Amino acid sequence: MRYGKKKTFICSDFIIIVGALLVGSSKMARSFEIILIGHFLYGISAGLCLNIHGPYLSEISPKKFRGLATTTAAVFFSLGKALGQILGLRDLLGTEALWPLLLALCGFPALLQLLLLPFFPESPPYLLLQRKDADACRKAMKDLWGERHQQMEIEEALKEMTIAGSKNLSIWEVMKQRSLRWPLLISILLVTSLQLCGLGAIYFYAFEVFRTARLEELVIPYVTLGIGLCEFASVLLCSSIIDRLGRRVLLCGGFGMMALTLALLVLTLSLQDQSPWISYSSIVLIFLFITFYGSGPSGAIFSVMVEIFRPDARPSALALAGTFSWAGVFIIGISFPFVVEALGHYCFLVFFGVLIGMGLFTYLFIPETKGKSILDITEDLNRIPLGKRRTFPALESSSPLRSHGLCTKL
Repeated sequence: MRYGKKKTFICSDFIIIVGALLVGSSKMARSFEIILIGHFLYGISAGLCLNIHGPYLSEISPKKFRGLATTTAAVFFSLGKALGQILGLRDLLGTEALWPLLLALCGFPALLQLLLLPFFPESPPYLLLQRKDADACRKAMKDLWGERHQQMEIEEALKEMTIAGSKNLSIWEVMKQRSLRWPLLISILLVTSLQLCGLGAIYFYAFEVFRTARLEELVIPYVTLGIGLCEFASVLLCSSIIDRLGRRVLLCGGFGMMALTLALLVLTLSLQDQSPWISYSSIVLIFLFITFYGSGPSGAIFSVMVEIFRPDARPSALALAGTFSWAGVFIIGISFPFVVEALGHYCFLVFFGVLIGMGLFTYLFIPETKGKSILDITEDLNRIPLGKRRTFPALESSSPLRSHGLCTKL
């Protein structure tokens, strides 16, 4: 990124604040178009933040806390959904008079971040690769990680940043390098699986399942809120265990258990008219699916995507993967009503196939990245027998540190 992640965050915050002001004033202005413009700005900001949040946190965090740091995106996604469901209740802001305030609340965390960002450090890879300032890079890493107990890790991180050259790669350059195509394919498949795993279908069918279970309509919004809180709690669980169990365990286990849950849900939805307890079984399965989603793929996918790319390729690679993610959101949003109309609750079988395929793909082709440097991860990727792929350049290649006659030792 030419301007650095801090400046991109600041730009994104301004966009959100402008969008919040627009949607907040839409009722006063009596303009539906203002709401559309505000949501369009929200979308632009979301696209920016999705591509820089994980990389920034992974680059400023020590290796042993990298999994915890990169899962914060999933944690705050689920927290945002849960807060939206809570504040959207009719007892709070879900009223005719207060809904503009509900839509404009996104501006508050953006304003808070805008005030705090000047005190945050810049990403060390940006300082080294873009600004060619090795001293500032080393100082930032000392400030972030400490000097006494982190010397070896700082030295290793500096070496990782000098693997491939002296500047960040563009999207086209990332696509041209054969050594990056396999990590790029892994990232695209993983991030797309988040959209094709059936989470949207679960939320879509939740109301019908609750109604079939003869829950009162006044109670259903609170049960739906329970789903959001369940997702948030399970993502928090993922962030606490990801650095102990590893990414592969959470991904394979999550995909497998989600697939099993969907298969059972299709069965209970098919038999729900046979007995009242079957409808309650469907409710339990919905909560189980959300739990497996949050404690598995939801958090672990972001960690893997960040960790399998070297620093100079990471921004462009994640931007490309993020494009596929938003494309998946668009395709699901457009096609899902037609799929439901044609297949009914059997549409879950489509997502069942996706989950089984991703579970097998993860088990066979995605290496464990927990606690490993990019060099170790690269070696694991190169062992996968998928034809000839050029390996990453060696450490002895030219780098900003060596070109200035500097040593990576502190």
